[in-house]
Amino acid sequence: MSFDFSADAVRAQFPALSLTDAGVPRIYFDNPAGTQVPQRVIDRTVECLATKNANLGGYFSTTVSAGELVDQAHQACADFYNAASASEIVFGQNMTTLTFHMSRCLGRKFKAGDEIVLSRMDHDANVAPWLLLAEDKGLVVRWMDFDPETYEFPEDSLRRVLSEKTKLVSLGLASNCTGTVNDVKHFAAEAKAAGALVYVDAVQYAPHYAIDVEDLGADILVSSAYKWFGPHQGVLWGREALLRDTFGYKVRPAGEDLPHKFETGTLSHEGMAGTLGAIEYLEQFGTGETRAKRIASAWKVMVQYEHALTAKLIAGLKTFKGLTIRGITSDNAMHRRVPTVSFTLDGHHPESLAKAFARDNIFVWSGHNYAIEPVSRMGLMESGGVLRVGLAHYNTEAEVDALLSSLTRQIRNA
Repeated sequence: MSFDFSADAVRAQFPALSLTDAGVPRIYFDNPAGTQVPQRVIDRTVECLATKNANLGGYFSTTVSAGELVDQAHQACADFYNAASASEIVFGQNMTTLTFHMSRCLGRKFKAGDEIVLSRMDHDANVAPWLLLAEDKGLVVRWMDFDPETYEFPEDSLRRVLSEKTKLVSLGLASNCTGTVNDVKHFAAEAKAAGALVYVDAVQYAPHYAIDVEDLGADILVSSAYKWFGPHQGVLWGREALLRDTFGYKVRPAGEDLPHKFETGTLSHEGMAGTLGAIEYLEQFGTGETRAKRIASAWKVMVQYEHALTAKLIAGLKTFKGLTIRGITSDNAMHRRVPTVSFTLDGHHPESLAKAFARDNIFVWSGHNYAIEPVSRMGLMESGGVLRVGLAHYNTEAEVDALLSSLTRQIRNA
């Protein structure tokens, strides 16, 4: 039976949401950089450290328990991504670290003159590793460009840069700056038809929509659990045949079995336990006979709530003269964005706005937020980037009203 979704019931599961500073409640709109965690994540983490704290591969009780936990965490993440097998799940420190590692592993297949396609919409964690690989291997980099007026990729944006030399296409499911949800399934089909591998950054998409790697058509997809209510942990999915065929940089005692040939050193078992807890938290909102189905149905409940909250935020921001929302704003297009809303305001530096919001205990981010490519494409790097407000399903209408009231005071007192 599914959990009765309501803002009050959800918030009661997050200890951090009841914290105050000098009696003023905290408003967490910094979610694109990292969400808060429910009690289930904390409990799982503590349980691991208290009762399962051992390395793997031994014969005594703690090592056996730790091994069972690691297996459970891999299977839970396979269900989270709707993957075919837990063998396709690779844990790591975060999306950035995993991508640097996998870029080197995949790069063994490339040679000088080969081409890779990168995205002007992406976070630098899905850009810099490939640029460095290209520099080291003599690869040619081509760019998918988005329309800075619509904040979306034209339908033919990949076809313009694909060639018979393209070996890899790297792009994001959703932008951490504009909030745009990209049609990765469409682009993945084009890339695969050209014989290229498809590497997907799902970090900003994963806290808001269900992911189905079986349907998406990509080869590798990665996100960070701390962006979807878990601990600081990265979770990569890769097609089993590709992972088996790909060279893994590892120490000599490590075997070739999946996924462990890509999981270098001793992993954070407590982080894996917390990630399992985050998935257990999410599935309570859904129904179905399998965890994968419960997770998929849970997102439908949360998406409906987030879309309404995002529309309210955007409608409120539109009332301010000189304010430009750097992303999709149409009410009937909320499904083409995540609730990450970036804006600029004439006469107000984003950093100054962020500091003023912080004085009201409203937590937001300013600057480029590692989205160097999209911020540069919009011509905003020299002026301080954007002010970014990121909603999650535990935020409320009252919190949106508080942000809009704070912004009104800032403009009035300027």
